[in-house]
Amino acid sequence: MGAVGLTLPWGARISSVEGEGDSRVASSEVQEQEVPGGSGNPEDAAIATLCLGGDLGGYERLYRWQGTRMKNLARHLLGTQSDAEDAVQETFLKIQRSVGTFRGQSSFVTWAFRILVNTCHDLRRSRVRRKENATGDSEELPPSQEPRAAVAHPTLRLALERALVRLTRHQRDVFLLYEVEGFRHSEIANMLEITETASKNTLFQAKKNLRGMLEPPSRVREAGR
Repeated sequence: MGAVGLTLPWGARISSVEGEGDSRVASSEVQEQEVPGGSGNPEDAAIATLCLGGDLGGYERLYRWQGTRMKNLARHLLGTQSDAEDAVQETFLKIQRSVGTFRGQSSFVTWAFRILVNTCHDLRRSRVRRKENATGDSEELPPSQEPRAAVAHPTLRLALERALVRLTRHQRDVFLLYEVEGFRHSEIANMLEITETASKNTLFQAKKNLRGMLEPPSRVREAGR
C-alpha cells in the first residue's frame, strides 16, 4: 500500500503512532482466577502480588515497567501529552481502588491496560461534552495532534495519524494495541472483552480502511485509452 510515494510495511508492527459505539469495558466485572499474574510472566506476577498485598511499591514498579507504554497509548487515543499524563494518573488511582477485583484470569498488565483504555474513552467523552456545551457541536472531536519527534518518513507518519482518527473507535483501539503497542490478540481480547477472532477481524478491517485512505489516487489514463 503506497502513500505519498511511500510503502507502509503492514506485515510488521510499526513503532509508536494512534469503533463506533461505546467500547468501554467493565474491568470491575471481570471474573478471574485466584492466582494472580495469569500471563506466567514473573515480573507481572510479582507486581500483582505486591499490589494485592497493599504494597505501594508494586504500583511504582508497575509504572517503571509499563508507564511509558501506557502514556504512549493514551497519547495516541487522546492526542496530547498532557491528556495522556492525566489519563495514566487517573488509571493508577483506579487500579489502586479496584485492585481487590483482580483474581488473575488475565495478566495484571492486561487488566491495567483495560482500565487505561476505559479511562481514555471517559476523558474523550468528557472533552466532547465540554465542546458541545461551548459550541453546540454534537460530533465527536478527533484527538488533537501535537508535534511529534522527527521520524524516518514524517510525511507518511502525518498521513497515517490523520487517517487513524477516521477509523471507528473500536478499529483504532485494536490497531494501536496490536500494531503500535505490540499486544497479542489474546491480550487485546481480554482488554476489550471481545473474542480473539473479533480482534483479528477488526484489525483486518482497520488495515483495509487505512489502505483505502492512504493509497494515492490512480494515475490518469493516457489520452485515447
